[in-house]
Amino acid sequence: MKVLMVITSHDQLGNTGRKTGFWLEELAAPYFVFKDSGAEITLASPKGGRPPLDPKSNEPEFRTDLTLRFEADAAAEAQLDKTVRLDSVKQEDFDTVFYPGGHGPMWDLAEDRDSAKLIESFIAAGKTIAVVCHSTGALRHVKAPNGKPLVEGKEVTGFTNGEEEEVGLTKVVPFLVEDEMLKLGAVFSKTANWGVHVVKDGLLITGQNPHSSGPAAQALLAALAQQAKSAA
Repeated sequence: MKVLMVITSHDQLGNTGRKTGFWLEELAAPYFVFKDSGAEITLASPKGGRPPLDPKSNEPEFRTDLTLRFEADAAAEAQLDKTVRLDSVKQEDFDTVFYPGGHGPMWDLAEDRDSAKLIESFIAAGKTIAVVCHSTGALRHVKAPNGKPLVEGKEVTGFTNGEEEEVGLTKVVPFLVEDEMLKLGAVFSKTANWGVHVVKDGLLITGQNPHSSGPAAQALLAALAQQAKSAA
């Protein structure tokens, strides 16, 4: 199985002067779900090369066994060093795509035409995909094959207004994931702040927050296995 993971290239937290990027747990946890299942993983980002890590995600309180495993894995680090450019990847070469979050995607992936077209092509090809946390924001300009917003009428989750408020960035981010999804006609589903929550609706799997990233990857693998069984 071939899995594409799309990571942000954006490193500025609005006009705060602080750094942002991808959230380490949201890359590491799914990465090892896929790797341990025998999948072949390709990492991509809008600018290619090494994507920026949100420094906060590597503070002691946010480290996990899997983030430590990722940093100790020479092959994983080498891949992260050389992500391919997003505009060079094609849906046809992969079985699925997974978007880890972090605040970075709110600025680049949410507005990236190549990203929107890529997600649209996976959906049009009938392939299940997954996005987590702030990367649910990357769905804001994505259209379903009928031309309507992909999330319209769908049950989705993502980083909640309450979680954004708790990290004190409600006024910093360009939009709030929860509000944006509701505005687009989605049914926004959530659990308590920082609780694990994964939703599947059709070909779309969404996870609420960093702790939901590994479970979202597991849900994606299960959905793909089910699809393969039905096709057999």
